[in-house]
Amino acid sequence: MSEKLLEIKDLTVAVEGKQILNGVDLVVERGEVHAIMGPNGSGKSTLANALMGHPRYQVTAGSVRFKGEDILGLPPDVRAQRGMFLAFQYPTSIPGVTMVNFLRQAQKAVRGEDVPVREFREKLLATMKMLRMDEQFARRYVNEGFSGGEKKRAEILQMGILDPDLAVMDETDSGLDIDALRTVAEGVNALTSPKLGIVLITHYQRLLNYIKPQFVHILYQGRIIQSGGPDLALQLEEQGYDPVIEKYGPALVAATGEKA
Repeated sequence: MSEKLLEIKDLTVAVEGKQILNGVDLVVERGEVHAIMGPNGSGKSTLANALMGHPRYQVTAGSVRFKGEDILGLPPDVRAQRGMFLAFQYPTSIPGVTMVNFLRQAQKAVRGEDVPVREFREKLLATMKMLRMDEQFARRYVNEGFSGGEKKRAEILQMGILDPDLAVMDETDSGLDIDALRTVAEGVNALTSPKLGIVLITHYQRLLNYIKPQFVHILYQGRIIQSGGPDLALQLEEQGYDPVIEKYGPALVAATGEKA
């Protein structure tokens, strides 16, 4: 049996002493796109940050294996070197640092060695061409004065340069109008490959009109309460989360002892 790209078992996570995740189980293979959906406060961003090793998120139980390796003891930079990538919900601006310098240093950090200028430039230009981005974009300061759509496109460009095995995308559609959403989604689709696994965290089905997941999971009160195919997202768009919560809420109360 080949190793799983990402295998999460019974993951429990607390933030400042408050338990947020209550036993998450998830398996992601290469080439798969998994959408994680759920109402506000269900633990979606907690899952993303815990996977990348944010120090504020304390794993209290469970395991996370990436390419067969237990990664919970690894710091975020080492997880990135192993091939994990996180696209932030709210990317940070870095005044005075150009995109091209930031990307080169990020690539060097992930590879663990310097990258020849010519090799980096060829990779950058090829990736920007694939994403249909103007070369002037690389000369701008990181996220300084960027629109919401430009910030998310910058994240996709980073993803293309770093070439991860797993991309965790935390509410990539947050704050985007329909045109920006389409543009960003086209960038993600351009980078999909049989090598890459994607965990796509979102509130709304509209993103899934452009990025097609094979699997959809509903996260509620820190636990995945239902999984299915793309039709599950369409069902949520039509009916909302209430029918799912009403169906699975009692079992969640029995398992966690918390009010649904």
